[in-house]
Amino acid sequence: MARVVVDVMLKPEILDPQGQAVQRALPRLGFEGIADVRQGKRFELEVDGDVDEAALARIHEMAETFLANTVIEDFVVKVEESK
Repeated sequence: MARVVVDVMLKPEILDPQGQAVQRALPRLGFEGIADVRQGKRFELEVDGDVDEAALARIHEMAETFLANTVIEDFVVKVEESK
């Protein structure tokens, strides 16, 4: 069994109000020196069998059509090593 991770983030030109709220709260909590915060989503998929090119293509299609809103979000698909 393999793990594939899909990280989804708002595109850089899209306003991130949640990230901005975290950034404004950090100094009040004693965390200084953070210039910017962007919030995203992480999906961890446990895949039966090997993750070959066909499986990655299927997961990429899943991310593009279901996990991310590609109008406002970018995504990255990567395979993690088994632990």
